[in-house]
Amino acid sequence: MWFKKLKEPKLQKKVKIPEGLWVKCDNCKEIVYKKEIDKNLKVCPKCNYHFRISAKERIKLLADEGSFIEFDADMHSGDPLNFKDSLSYPDRIKENQKKSGLPEAAVSGEAAINGFPVILTVMDFSFMGGSMGSVVGEKISRAAEASLGKKAPLISIASSGGARMQEGIFSLMQMAKVSAAIGKLKGNGVPYISVLADPTFGGVAASFAALGDVIIAEPRSLIGFAGPRVIEQTMKQQLPDNFQRAEFLLEHGLIDMVVSRKNMKKTLAKFIEFLS
Repeated sequence: MWFKKLKEPKLQKKVKIPEGLWVKCDNCKEIVYKKEIDKNLKVCPKCNYHFRISAKERIKLLADEGSFIEFDADMHSGDPLNFKDSLSYPDRIKENQKKSGLPEAAVSGEAAINGFPVILTVMDFSFMGGSMGSVVGEKISRAAEASLGKKAPLISIASSGGARMQEGIFSLMQMAKVSAAIGKLKGNGVPYISVLADPTFGGVAASFAALGDVIIAEPRSLIGFAGPRVIEQTMKQQLPDNFQRAEFLLEHGLIDMVVSRKNMKKTLAKFIEFLS
């Protein structure tokens, strides 16, 4: 037989993978099952990279169940400068409220950590890069005042790109206001613990984030005033490896500890007990 009929190859069915099941780690570039990351407190199981988490997730992680009572939940930003870029400032606020599910870039309230009463203030980077405007500054200042009144330790978790440009000088004024409020805690022997998450920069890093009696950072968090690219361009020098990472700052004495997310609550409880 000169000719043989070839069998047609069977077409393989393409398996559709639902979106959102897999996550690419920003550090090791490995593809990891999302449920595995969620189960691991949003930490990469391959390289221990700490993904950014929301303020609500952070509060759930740190506060005893059912103990968090929020302060100033309805406080909203004004528009003192009638600022407009591609959007007006009020529209920009609404856009970020919808995206983050929060009225502003900080959440504050009273809570308990392993039974110890505390005042907690947590920033959320998903709201305009965690920028500090008038409302954020006011919330943190009021949290410090509540801490002083109740003689309960203040714990802040910073994650911010710095001051909010849409409020100009009103935003920069918050640095002094918040620093003065925290200064009263030190004068009255009320402990203040500052936790730095990725990233912590600008006016936040230069004010309350750097004033803690104890300063703790999550692993590999970027921390500084200006970004490394700006510093390199200004100095005309190549920066050291790992520059502005939490481990670099610990090595040079700028922070006290680097603590993984799974150990953060236990570590805070130990410091609260010791300082109180």
